[in-house]
Amino acid sequence: MKILHIGNVNNVENYTKKTPFTESAEVVNAPLGLTDEAYAGLAPDAEMIIVDAITEISEKLIEKLPDLKLIHSEGVAFNRIDLAAAGKRGIYVCNCAGMNAKAVAEQTLLLMLGVVKNVVSGDAAVRDGNQMDVKMAYMGAGSLMELADCKAGLIGFGAIGKATARMLQGFGVEVYYTKRHRLTAEEEKEYQVRYLPMDELLKTCDMLSLHLPVTQETTGMCNREFFGKCRKGSYFINTSRGELVDDEALLEALENGTIAMAGLDTLDHEPVQKDHPMLSWPREILDRIVFSPHIGGITGSSFRRGYGMIWDDIEKVAKGEVPGHIVNWKELEQ
Repeated sequence: MKILHIGNVNNVENYTKKTPFTESAEVVNAPLGLTDEAYAGLAPDAEMIIVDAITEISEKLIEKLPDLKLIHSEGVAFNRIDLAAAGKRGIYVCNCAGMNAKAVAEQTLLLMLGVVKNVVSGDAAVRDGNQMDVKMAYMGAGSLMELADCKAGLIGFGAIGKATARMLQGFGVEVYYTKRHRLTAEEEKEYQVRYLPMDELLKTCDMLSLHLPVTQETTGMCNREFFGKCRKGSYFINTSRGELVDDEALLEALENGTIAMAGLDTLDHEPVQKDHPMLSWPREILDRIVFSPHIGGITGSSFRRGYGMIWDDIEKVAKGEVPGHIVNWKELEQ
């Protein structure tokens, strides 16, 4: 059995639990950034692909691998895999749903705390030798908040949203959520959350946090209309995907004060380099954004959990069984 791994070339070795089955597999490691032709040339008889969660698997590459049976995302995201092309060939596409829920929830809390404590300006003040000036300014304005002063609105309530809600309880935060299908009363009681439709949530909550996948429906959903419904002075957190946010609409919301500060673990168009449009925004705007380099879900523990799921699915497919984390059921059935 041959597996083509596209991503960090050390991941399979670092995160795979050694068993007779995993040791028997032939893994061809390929770095990011190669062409479809190059990938196919490295493993033309590959039966499985393990791929970095934000890397494209195109119809062209799928067509070049006649023995392919499974494409497995290394993470939760799978939006850059051509589900239709895979489904047409009867190829399973799987992800590692839930593998990094705790890790991303922790990153969400970090960014929430970062914006209510204005860590960007505070850090810069100390480095510039202006500690007391900034401290006195904060004290005089009363601008720093406790997390419990906020009403948190979680947009999406899957594994990560649920983990975030549980963590927020420890800070005494009042937590609301919105999702397509409301939880049962028992589930809402279990997670200590209250449901609101989207528009009501935006008007009610001042700590907004995205917990949605990238789909045709969600791409660009945080647009001018979205921010126009938000409470003045709200905080905005994105640990999901940059594609959910219209950057120009976010800039406008920061400029007019609808959004007081933002915490962003992910931006549209990654990898982020020096010419990324957001980095040319005015300094006074950038000082109100806490960035992190899309690291919310990449803890060692997350990857070990994920690779456990990956190898379970690979072994099932190798035995002619159905894997457990399929995301392209609709395409397989067409």
